[in-house]
Amino acid sequence: MISRQMFLFLVAGGIAAVVNFLSRIVLNWWMPYTAAIIVAYLLGMITAFVCNRLFVFIASSNRLHHQIFWFVVVNIVALLQTLVVSLLLADFAFPRAGFQWHPETVAHVIGVLVPVVTSYIGHKHLSFRSV
Repeated sequence: MISRQMFLFLVAGGIAAVVNFLSRIVLNWWMPYTAAIIVAYLLGMITAFVCNRLFVFIASSNRLHHQIFWFVVVNIVALLQTLVVSLLLADFAFPRAGFQWHPETVAHVIGVLVPVVTSYIGHKHLSFRSV
């Protein structure tokens, strides 16, 4: 069973993931796949910060600038995880497996899901810690 806080984190992350995912599709019309992933991730990250600060980690005693700093650090790690997984799947694993049904989209969805647990731990103990 998951805690209420983890559930709210998943909801906030789900909202941010939808922003990330849909914006990547739109951005991909004007920029390369890798750049679209990065810009979309930034839009999702802003959404996640606002949702987490307002609804998930309400009891945080961290000052705002510390929250922002650690939120960015944790999300840089998550972005690297997302990029590595998305690119490995889209450029190597899926072509070798003969997977052709929207390979970049499927790879990106999987890439966005990978850092959920590491991000929760990082945000709980660094970004929004309560002393």
